[in-house]
Amino acid sequence: MTEPKTYQFDLPSDGRPTDVSIPETWYPGIKAYWEGCTSQRDVHPINGIRAVIIHATAGASSEGAVSVMKDGKASFHWLVPDENEPQHGSLVWACAPETLAAWHVRNDKSHPDVNSGKTRVNHWSLGIEVVNTQINDPFSDWQVKATADIVRYCWAKYPNLHHVVSHAKLDPNRRTDPGTKFPWDKFKSLVLSPIESVPFASVVSLATHADAVAPLADTSTCCVVED
Repeated sequence: MTEPKTYQFDLPSDGRPTDVSIPETWYPGIKAYWEGCTSQRDVHPINGIRAVIIHATAGASSEGAVSVMKDGKASFHWLVPDENEPQHGSLVWACAPETLAAWHVRNDKSHPDVNSGKTRVNHWSLGIEVVNTQINDPFSDWQVKATADIVRYCWAKYPNLHHVVSHAKLDPNRRTDPGTKFPWDKFKSLVLSPIESVPFASVVSLATHADAVAPLADTSTCCVVED
């Protein structure tokens, strides 16, 4: 069994993608909540980005995950829908502007392998949440591919991005995400040598999906509020 507390790889200096796009659409109504769940970065919003952090929501729906943003408890930049959601296979939800620090890792957490052990990870990182209960819940091939594509998009855009790491490695006493079911080695292979076997469907407009988010009775435990 894999150990999420060891999940990390560093992006090489060569092989950086040059032109990557992702089918992202703003989660309906999410812009109204940014003021209460994000902060201004204390680093340059392009040159200061050093890491992408991979999370799993510990819930069953995008609606449950987004509830922490609406409550001002936490936030993240992207959300990857689960198989039981209509957006699965078509788009990823953009949830917070990349220029802002999302609240997805506690301020006091760090690891010596990641950005020289610096704390305040949110300011120099980007956060991806994948909808998954983490209870005997495999990740779909599309979810893994979508997450890898987001990382490749970030790798192409941020010249000093170096680390791809799990939430569990940064906060091992409290977190296990993205969990033992997340195929980290496959994910790493897709980031470094992308395989086009599970392509995205064409991007669909926000109007198409604004009414398609069916609230489910779960609440995410993905993160905690800290800037």
